[in-house]
Parts: sequence; structure tokens; C-alpha cells
Amino acid sequence: MPEGPEVETDRLQETIGEESERAKEGFLKRIALTTAIFAALAAISALRAGATVNEALMLRTEAARLQAEASDQWSFYQAKGIKAAIEEASRTSWLAAEKAPPADSLERKERYVAEQKEIEAKAREKEKERDEKLAESAHLLHRHHGFAYAVAILQVSIALGAVAALTRSRPVWFGSLALGLSGVALASWTLLG
Repeated sequence: MPEGPEVETDRLQETIGEESERAKEGFLKRIALTTAIFAALAAISALRAGATVNEALMLRTEAARLQAEASDQWSFYQAKGIKAAIEEASRTSWLAAEKAPPADSLERKERYVAEQKEIEAKAREKEKERDEKLAESAHLLHRHHGFAYAVAILQVSIALGAVAALTRSRPVWFGSLALGLSGVALASWTLLG
């Protein structure tokens, strides 16, 4: 039986091997690139998470200071009320004894009542400022949580990218991409919200 023409398969196999290695290198480069991008976005999200929580804590501290000032105003309010009550009791005692109270007694009582109204307005204004600071702080803490979740998702995506590179598994890399993109979406939504 005549032998068929000989085809050099050694060179063909070598060429196929080289192309296969180039394809694997390209795949690894894509994994490395996406992982690096996700790592950079995770770092930015982590910075935003830290900044928002710090700002929220500063606002909470400011709210506590405003609460203390409001409490001081209410104490002052009560002191003026006690002084007004003492003036009224003194005035009533004079009248019960059928004597004329001191001329400025009624004037002092009215002054204390007027001062009480001013103090009450200041206290309520402090409480309003406190409530605004607490509301803003709560909003910032909500944003902090969004950034923190985005960082966690991006970190899992980065870990999956490393697994994909080690195993050269496209499905794992696609999972990494899906998680990474969802982390980016959450960070973007939080930034805009």
C-alpha cells in the first residue's frame, strides 16, 4: 500500500501551541486590566465611605453641642419662670396684707415673662438646628453604607478575578465582571443619591 504524502505536523503543533499561549496571555491581560480597574474603583469608594462617615460623625457631634446649648436655654427659661413666680408671690403677699407692693414688682415680673419668651425662642431655634444636623447625619450614614457595600462587592469581584487568572476560567471571570459592574453601579448610585 502506498503511503500518503507526509505532512509535517511538528511545525503545525508548534504553531498551534504558540497561538494557544498568546490567547492565554491575552485572556490574562484582560483579567488583569479589569481587576485593576475594579481595585481602583474600590479604593475610591472606600475613600468616599470614610469621608461620609467622618462628616456624619462631625454632624452628630455638632448636634450634641446644640442639644447642650438648648438644654442650657431651657434651664435659663425655668430660672426666669421661678423669678417671675417669686415676684408674683411677693406681690400677692403684699396685697394680702393690704399693703401696696413695691412699685417695680409688677414690672420685674413682666420683664421676667418677656425674657422667658426670648429664651424659649432661642431654645427652640437650637433644637431646630440640632434636628437638621441629625437628619443630615442620618443621610450621610446611609450613603456611607452604600459605599461600604460597593467596596465589599468590588473586593469579592477582585478575588474572583484572581481565581479566574489562576484557573484560566472564563465563567469565573464573567462572574467577576458581573459582580464588579454591580459594585460600580452601587457606588455610582450612592454618589448621585
